[in-house]
Amino acid sequence: MTATERLAWYCSALPLAEITATYRFPPTPQLSAQWAARTPPGFVFDVRAWSLLTGNPTFPDSLWPDLHAAVRPSNRERRRLYASHLPSEVIEECWQRFTHALEPLRRADRLGAVILTYPGWFSPRPAAWAELAAAAARTEGLRVAVELHHPGWFEGDTCHDTLEFLEAHGLALVCLDGPATGPRALPAVVAATAQLAIVRMCGRRAVGEEPWTWPYRYQAAELQAWVPDIAALAESADDVHILMDNGWRTDAVDGAAALLGLLDASAA
Repeated sequence: MTATERLAWYCSALPLAEITATYRFPPTPQLSAQWAARTPPGFVFDVRAWSLLTGNPTFPDSLWPDLHAAVRPSNRERRRLYASHLPSEVIEECWQRFTHALEPLRRADRLGAVILTYPGWFSPRPAAWAELAAAAARTEGLRVAVELHHPGWFEGDTCHDTLEFLEAHGLALVCLDGPATGPRALPAVVAATAQLAIVRMCGRRAVGEEPWTWPYRYQAAELQAWVPDIAALAESADDVHILMDNGWRTDAVDGAAALLGLLDASAA
């Protein structure tokens, strides 16, 4: 299928899709308007935030051309761009341009949430807490979810502090399902910290496998185990978004259909 055909199919079978291309390149208002125009009322997009905004390595050519001169001279020849390579006022401009580009989606009621995906080294230290607070302020008026991969956010008393902080700032926690052990283990915390709850199903690849390159197809028992957790999230939040991130061939859409069937059967 072409991208247009896939989107039309999603709209016929699902209530939601995640836009991940915006992680690598920020969208334009014109592109957001096209997404809104090509989808029916009731369908929404969760949009993954541009990598530069969350401290991740970024393609230099994804920065707007008129801002290239602002990159510090010592960093201009590097293969990856980081927020630290730019002055703070330029980072603020990047946030404003990114959120402005989503306005057509928001006005058309097609914007579900903006997902801020932080890198594995983003640990609970004073600068990180301040960065999360700043992100909440920069995205005021939007539904925003935070995806935290460093296990320190969810260890001991810090877990309570993390959930309380996200709730106080109106930020939804992205609940992760993935490898439980190994170098790429994901924190397994299920909680609703806002009126939107999000679950990301990343696939449970075997220990030692690179999680983003190996296919994984969810089994019925694995999906069934999530049904009570999703029901609990639905009791605490107005909306629950479930994102299948095991995007090999039809694994994600088949898993989504199977999980929707299990949820329907549980609610019957």
